[in-house]
Order: sequence, then structure tokens, then C-alpha cells
Amino acid sequence: MTGEMQAAVLYGKEDIRIERVPLPAPGRGEIVIRVQAALTCGTDLKVFRRGYHAKMIAPPALFGHEMAGVVHEAGIGVRGFRPGMRVVALNSAPCGTCDWCIRGQENLCDDLLFNNGAYAEYIRIPARIVAKNTLIVPQSLPLEHAALTEPLACVMRGLEETRAKSGDTVVVIGAGPIGLMFMHVAQLSGMKVIAVVKRDEQIASAMTFGASHIVQISSSTDAVAEVRALTPDRQGVDVAIEAVATPLTWQWAVDMVRRGGTVNFFGGCAAGTKVEIDTNRLHYNDITLKASFHHTPAACRKAFDLLASGRFKCSEYITGRAQLSELESVFRRQSERAADIKTAIIP
Repeated sequence: MTGEMQAAVLYGKEDIRIERVPLPAPGRGEIVIRVQAALTCGTDLKVFRRGYHAKMIAPPALFGHEMAGVVHEAGIGVRGFRPGMRVVALNSAPCGTCDWCIRGQENLCDDLLFNNGAYAEYIRIPARIVAKNTLIVPQSLPLEHAALTEPLACVMRGLEETRAKSGDTVVVIGAGPIGLMFMHVAQLSGMKVIAVVKRDEQIASAMTFGASHIVQISSSTDAVAEVRALTPDRQGVDVAIEAVATPLTWQWAVDMVRRGGTVNFFGGCAAGTKVEIDTNRLHYNDITLKASFHHTPAACRKAFDLLASGRFKCSEYITGRAQLSELESVFRRQSERAADIKTAIIP
């Protein structure tokens, strides 16, 4: 296969260019997918603002990691995939042989293989991702909905790590795309959801995705007191999910849980950030602090199954569509806190 395609290339801080680049050809065990939908996400927005990602991308580089499409070409040795198949390929795959993989912590794999380039007409999928983390999409599931598999896998694993169960009360701090996804998964799992939001438009979104109570923060809000007031005897929530990534909201999360409760610091603060914790409260209240990063092949399949079940509100979650040429303007709108949750980029 020879020729060119259109693709987004990241050159640095807020520098994305839509260029003609060589059409990828599959090597042994690889496939090339014709992208049908690539979704924007908070990580890509951060990469756009910063111009790089320490683990995933160094400019100049193809960009984007949430996508689904149709197999265009399969390389030598590929099994189970052929041209014309509808698929979703995840953005990484673990090695399966390092100490962390053997321990079942594949998200921490010593040789975690990442793949970028979703904002393009075609994308090449490395052999390891083809073998371990590429799934066939049923006709009943729209491809732009299937592209939600990666972020949903991170969220489902994050909630699972807290050992939350049906009937528990969960507070989700933050109503961005990830926060809303946590609310919805918790609600679908039978949990009572309290949402801590900032902007007016986030109230309706939080309610759409399962929040039964809303705490809107302002300069005069005592968010911790308001959340605790929504629990029996102000004892606090069973689980607190932090999805903002600031030291203040990390501290809120700790202060919002009950004795014996669990906190998941899902939002990753900037490098070098320090947070002060009341060690006395932590120890004598038997509080569990947990941070979760990325996903595993098992989590990806659980997320995919939830999307395929029709229970997840995919249509409400994907709130905009744009062409590849509009990618930079989409990111600039999201930087200005536009109401869109996720935009599907249609090459």
C-alpha cells in the first residue's frame, strides 16, 4: 500500500498541523485501520497544551489515542482480523512477561507499548496491540460509541479498585468527561452518587449521568461540609473519587470519606505536587488511599461489554462532531471550558 493520508501532527505546545503524511503499511502481525471516529479526551487536551506526554508522545508525532474503525489491510501472520472488519484498537498493550504483568498489574508493565495517531484517516496498530487489545465491534454498536472503550476501561478499573459495591454512597469530585463517566458507571452499579461540580452547565450533565445530589462549589462553599451533610449523621461517603487533579481536591476527597472509607486519587496532579494529609485522622479512621492509572486488557473487555450492552449513555456522552481540519479549534473551545463532553473527530 502506498500513497498519502491526512493526519494531525503535534509539533509542540498548542502546535497541531494537519498534514499529508505517508499512508502506513502493516508489518508482520500488524493491521492498518481506516479511522471512522477519533474521540477528544482530557489527556489529549493536556498534551496539546503542554506539547508532549512523558509516557506516550514526543513531538513531532502523530496524535490521538481513542478511536474505532474498519480494518483496511492486515499484515503477514495476522489471525482473527481481515479487511472490512469493524474494530476498536486500544492505545496500549502490556508485555505479559515482566514482574508487574505476572503480578496482574499490567497497567504498570515495564514495557507498556503505547500507540498514537488516531486523529488521521488511517492508523497502524502494532502487533502486540493487535494480539492483546483489539476487539471486533458488533454491528449493533456504532463505531464512535466503541471508541469510548479506552477511557471507560480506565474508569471501570478505577471504581473496581475502590471495592465499592451496590448501595454505597460515592462522591465524584469533578464533572469533566472522566468525572461524568465515573458517575454513570457508579450509578449503573447501583450506587448513590453525589457530584461536586463547579460550573452551572455541569449540573445538568451530572444529573444526566446518574448524580442524585449536586454540590456546586463557589468561593463561599464548604464542599466537605456540604457533602458530609448528605450522608447519615454527617459521617461521610463510602468512596470518594477525585477527578480534578489539584492538591485542594485531593484533600477534599480525604476529608469527605467516612471512617473505613476509600479514596481514589484518579486525577494526576502536576509533577512535583505535594499534598498535606492529617495522619491522625487517616490512621484512627482506617481510611484507604488509592490511586489508579490506566487500564488492563481485562478492564478493556469489561468496558467494551458495557458499551455493547446498550446500558451506557453513549449518545449523551458524545456531544459534538467535527472534521479533522477543525481539530485545533475543537481543542481551543475545550480549553475555554465549552459545554461539550467529547467530540468525535470524523476524518
